[in-house]
Amino acid sequence: MPKVVAIVEARMGSSRLPGKVLSDIFGKPALERLIARLRLSKRIDEIIVATTNSSKDDKLVAWLEGQEINFFRGSEQDVLQRVVDTSREANADVIVEINGDCILTDYEIIDEAIENFNKHNYDVVTNCGSILSYPMGAYAQVFRSKDLEWVAKNISDSAVREHVSLFFYENPDKYKIHDLVAPEEIRFPAWRLQLDYQEDLKFLNAVYQRLYPIYGDAFTLYDIKDLLHKEPELLDINKHCVENAPR
Repeated sequence: MPKVVAIVEARMGSSRLPGKVLSDIFGKPALERLIARLRLSKRIDEIIVATTNSSKDDKLVAWLEGQEINFFRGSEQDVLQRVVDTSREANADVIVEINGDCILTDYEIIDEAIENFNKHNYDVVTNCGSILSYPMGAYAQVFRSKDLEWVAKNISDSAVREHVSLFFYENPDKYKIHDLVAPEEIRFPAWRLQLDYQEDLKFLNAVYQRLYPIYGDAFTLYDIKDLLHKEPELLDINKHCVENAPR
């Protein structure tokens, strides 16, 4: 079977919320929360963090070493090449691309994406392509390492070098892309579940404070949905925060 590797892009140098990947979420660093959730996957063979050679990430690397979490250090600016080099380091056949600020990544959705990828002749399985139906930050992207290597070797576009999988989505004639559509019960694309702003940090802490004592790391989007329907005021914490477009 092809080796499936989750590559988590993480660094300390965020302009909006510096050091966010190690910020505290209900008593533990954000990245530790994310990795604990990824470890619940039944389809991921290995998890590795793709960080940078910048001295700003020495603190992150020290933490990763202390936690015995696999990592690779590469280019700070060329994120695409960093992920490709990390993939080579891990001998990955299939990459599950994970953004380090997507703390509430749902392991069940990741497994669904991997299963779809393995069963069908798709080049990309995603829920953040042309159809956006899942909450922001609950994203899954699966593709072959050799396809990403081709992009890294042949495409110099600065937006593509920064946004790793962008070339796939902008060239649907070249790639067979399968979009996962959220079941109606969790179809809330306007919900913000990622970590980019101080308000996001406050929101994530509120979610963990309520759900972690009940479910541990294993709470799903359905559990989050139930919580936010019960306490809709939590959505007001970060609903005004906006995302930057890739171009």
